[in-house]
Amino acid sequence: MVKIVLASNSPRRKEILKLGNIDFTTAKSNYTEPAPEIYQESIIKKNSLNKALNIAKGIDYPAIVIGADTMVILEEGNNSVCLLKPESKTQAFLMLEKLSGRTHKVVTSISLVECLGNFCTGKCLTETEETYVTFRELSDSEIKEYIEKFNPLDKAGSYGIQNFITADEAANPPESSFIKEIKGDYYNVMGISIDKLKDMLNRFKYC
Repeated sequence: MVKIVLASNSPRRKEILKLGNIDFTTAKSNYTEPAPEIYQESIIKKNSLNKALNIAKGIDYPAIVIGADTMVILEEGNNSVCLLKPESKTQAFLMLEKLSGRTHKVVTSISLVECLGNFCTGKCLTETEETYVTFRELSDSEIKEYIEKFNPLDKAGSYGIQNFITADEAANPPESSFIKEIKGDYYNVMGISIDKLKDMLNRFKYC
């Protein structure tokens, strides 16, 4: 029996896979991902693939390893700037201030790597999913209150969408939410698109 292994200890990704009724185990990847200032698709794809490969090389049973990487991207002039995990509450405030009243893009790269017994087959698949998120205008006090309440220093872009709206509210966010509009997959912003992942797994098993 082929097992599914998630190369992540992210509580959000684990929650999403459980919601999708995927039977899986987890293993934390030791891959150190680069922190680019400017977004490049090749980098995010490399990150998700290397996370999966890092776990796959230590597996001695039939498995499909899932690696994922999420980036928050804001257009600044001619550059697609990556808003990484903030290093302080001050940095988190500045990021959310930039996002206020603007639309940004969230990209998640998903990689699948196959292992058969004591070796990896070399078979792999990497694809990305994009979601566009628009924030309403935020006051300084709202941003400060959010940071104090949720301390989002472990989140790219300094926020977790689940703190603002549920998946059921994504089509019509309440006025009180930071989120004004979402175009695309809600769970992609949260950490991984379950629909994308299931589609990839189905194609991967038979390709």
